[in-house]
Amino acid sequence: MPILSLSAKPLSRLPAKQAMSRLGRVRNLASSSRIRITMLNQQDRQGNETGRPLYLGIDFGTSGARYALIDKQGAIHAEGKRTYPAAVGQTTNWASSWREALFQLLGDIPPVHRSSISSISIDGTSSTTLIIDRNNGELLAGPFLYNESFPDALPMVSSIAPANHTVCSGSSTLCKLVSWWNKNCSNGSNDSAILMHQSDWLLWLLHGEYGVCDYNNTLKVGYDPEIGSYPSWLMSQPYSHMLPSSVRAPGVPIGPIKEDVRSQYGFSNDCVVCTGTTDSIAAFLAARTTDAGKAVTSLGSTLAIKLVSRVRVEDARFGVYSHRLDDQWLVGGASNSGGVVLRQLFSDDQLVTLSKDIDPSSPSPLDYYPLPKSGERFPVSDPDMEPRLEPRPDSDAEYLHGILESMARIEVASGYKLLKELGATPVEEVFTAGGGAQNEKWTAIRERVLGVPVRKAEQTEAAYGAALLALRGATTAITG
Repeated sequence: MPILSLSAKPLSRLPAKQAMSRLGRVRNLASSSRIRITMLNQQDRQGNETGRPLYLGIDFGTSGARYALIDKQGAIHAEGKRTYPAAVGQTTNWASSWREALFQLLGDIPPVHRSSISSISIDGTSSTTLIIDRNNGELLAGPFLYNESFPDALPMVSSIAPANHTVCSGSSTLCKLVSWWNKNCSNGSNDSAILMHQSDWLLWLLHGEYGVCDYNNTLKVGYDPEIGSYPSWLMSQPYSHMLPSSVRAPGVPIGPIKEDVRSQYGFSNDCVVCTGTTDSIAAFLAARTTDAGKAVTSLGSTLAIKLVSRVRVEDARFGVYSHRLDDQWLVGGASNSGGVVLRQLFSDDQLVTLSKDIDPSSPSPLDYYPLPKSGERFPVSDPDMEPRLEPRPDSDAEYLHGILESMARIEVASGYKLLKELGATPVEEVFTAGGGAQNEKWTAIRERVLGVPVRKAEQTEAAYGAALLALRGATTAITG
């Protein structure tokens, strides 16, 4: 039986635990030159003598790209990264930079491993969009980056989409598409223009087939992963022909790698290219947790949460939306609070030293709302909300304690508690990714405030999650 079908079918009626075991079975198998190569062991340094199959995942983040090469058990055989070129003046040729980084990374893979690579998957930033001419593959417009907003298209999008839909945001993929269409096709249709997400385009460079995407990336262009199709209100629009025509689950085979790429880099004749996902989903997959009630909190510059839920929850007012995860949902949201606030107040050395003097079992009486500047996304969605970091006690350790505890309160009250109120499965265990996962005192504080077990995720790199999707795709190709 295939782990996933080759198309995004409507959700089945399988019991949630049974359905999620599909991905769980695959995951359980997996218990400058700016390049860093890490070899698994001495045998791998001498060569992949066993000829074991390997699976390649590539993550395209906001500042650079990274790859991870794993085996069936999830052991990393090699990994590396490339940073994007610095901007020249006010512009960066992003498409050229991504293409260059992709093929540089392929070239960075130790030659001894390349013939063992069975499958490849790529993740990219959500809502990063390109307009391509399907006749010749040339770039017509963009890339429009994940954080670019197109408020000119928002009134039109809001007039056709349901209230509080995920696309009702100026930075959504649909707003980017509508804005381009209004400016370039008002006098008639451009039949050769198609929309691609960042990871779609990068994968297309490897397989050459137009129109293929995954249901995570298409969420913000209006695709409904619950019914497995685009809604009628979207398909009735004059630009609907530009949408990806074949939307599939993440991590399923698209086709063989192009012959010119295969021969140039020495990949196997059987190497297949698989559908990708967004960078945040790939980072979640890296934690290898699939049961309902399990969550990942990313403590980086901001505080982001993702929770496996049996119930789909979406509310654009709070920036809450759900990605399909096999037959369950990955519900997420984010706060502007996070590590950027700590770095404004303390050095890394101070954070380490002051944390030693914190008693995490003792609640802090200080009540803050740590923000780097005015404005909060989640849950209040208040663009004018002011940071609250007063009063400051004489003791820096007490001050840090109060800030860390206040962030924990945001995580629970403004995060997991809100998701529960909106109908999501209650959180039962939290895995932590990001730099904040290194602070054991903060982990203990969060565990007390959340009232559930909290522990550090073993793997947090999105490239590792993409490699797991490649593993899934290879398994699908074998068993399907």
